[in-house]
Amino acid sequence: MKEPSLSDWSPAQVAAARRWVQAWKEAGPRLERVRREELRRLDPQRAVALLCGEADYTKPPRAPRPTSGLVEQQRWFRRAAASRRV
Repeated sequence: MKEPSLSDWSPAQVAAARRWVQAWKEAGPRLERVRREELRRLDPQRAVALLCGEADYTKPPRAPRPTSGLVEQQRWFRRAAASRRV
């Protein structure tokens, strides 16, 4: 495979490429600000719908549970620790 080279580019092509690179250098931070703002404004329910498809995510079985499951997890850990002591 031949290595890319700019030696066969015309001065106009090099200048156009430099303008293109400069435009993206300037646009990058602006686009990142737009992306972050869009993420801040995104409704979590809408995000789930975009990722998983349209459905009613406010009703079971798709609705979020009222707890994270951490209490249940701790209960399992406590039982496992107790069974190791026996």
